[in-house]
Amino acid sequence: MKVPEPRKLKSGTWFIQMRLGGESIPVSAPTRTECIKQAEKIKADYRNGQRLPCKSTQTLEQCVTAYIDAKRGVLSPSTIREYKSMSRNRFTAQMKKPVREITNWQAIVSAEAKSVKPKTLKNAWMMVAAALKFGGYDVPKVTLPQVPPNERQWLDPEQIRVFVADVANEPFAIPALLALHGLRRSEIMAVNWSDIDLTAKTIRVSGAVVIGEDQRPQQKAANKNRSSTRTVPIMIPELLAALEGVEDKSGPVVRCNPNTIYHQINRVCARNGLPQVGTHGLRHSFASLGYHLGVPELEMMQLGGWADNQTMIRIYTHIANADRVKAENAMAGFFAQNANKNANTPEKT
Repeated sequence: MKVPEPRKLKSGTWFIQMRLGGESIPVSAPTRTECIKQAEKIKADYRNGQRLPCKSTQTLEQCVTAYIDAKRGVLSPSTIREYKSMSRNRFTAQMKKPVREITNWQAIVSAEAKSVKPKTLKNAWMMVAAALKFGGYDVPKVTLPQVPPNERQWLDPEQIRVFVADVANEPFAIPALLALHGLRRSEIMAVNWSDIDLTAKTIRVSGAVVIGEDQRPQQKAANKNRSSTRTVPIMIPELLAALEGVEDKSGPVVRCNPNTIYHQINRVCARNGLPQVGTHGLRHSFASLGYHLGVPELEMMQLGGWADNQTMIRIYTHIANADRVKAENAMAGFFAQNANKNANTPEKT
């Protein structure tokens, strides 16, 4: 029986996924010929009863790299970039060890938890676990630190007024105000001037651009979901004015690094005493404004490109709960102030 035909990955590596004795064995090599030779040798060693060299000597680094290479073209370029970063910076003491010699995973995970945030550790472990499964290894059960709830911050309607008034004079006003129209970071980076209709005052959202492994913008193969492709009206006059003021209306509307946009947004927030919400927080602020203005959930879903009403309900519920807490604190503060006033008032005789 011949080995499976190798396939060429987008990275240029040739890859074969073999199954021998119930085990899944990945084989990768720079050339098609070398890949076939390695696979045939592994198969011959298996038939001769020898221990499989691929499984006995493969390091964790090799296992993770094979998994990442196999997922190129399937996962988002930004996800591949994050995986590569995690493979360099997480579980570093284990990466050069053969996978079969790593047995104390719980102790390893517990040690890693001392130096990273729970969410970072969770993401790194999920990548390693996926790589182990892909390589045909048993995935050990480990207990991870509990990830605290993600308490996203956003601007309320009055804070939005303050932010817009200040950011309108900044060089990055356009990406910031696009975020306040509900666009995701990747969608902002994908907007071209051909998507802008200044006469109709609309923006066509139909793509996604992320930062790839080489730190350069890269077009994603598909949007986040079907609802992501949409037409959004230009509702903020300051955005319309900023767009009209641009001389070169060709190519991408936004040309700066998305991380720079994030930090500049927070700089404006900080100098105005506002929560530092970042780019995604402005998208959440867009949902918050819709909630406070009584915009129906279905309409907000369409404007923001949310895939289902459960997401919108969750966002609206989050905002409503925050409003309730503010109201409770305000009422408690009123009664506390009233009690202090009564305590300081002399009794009548």
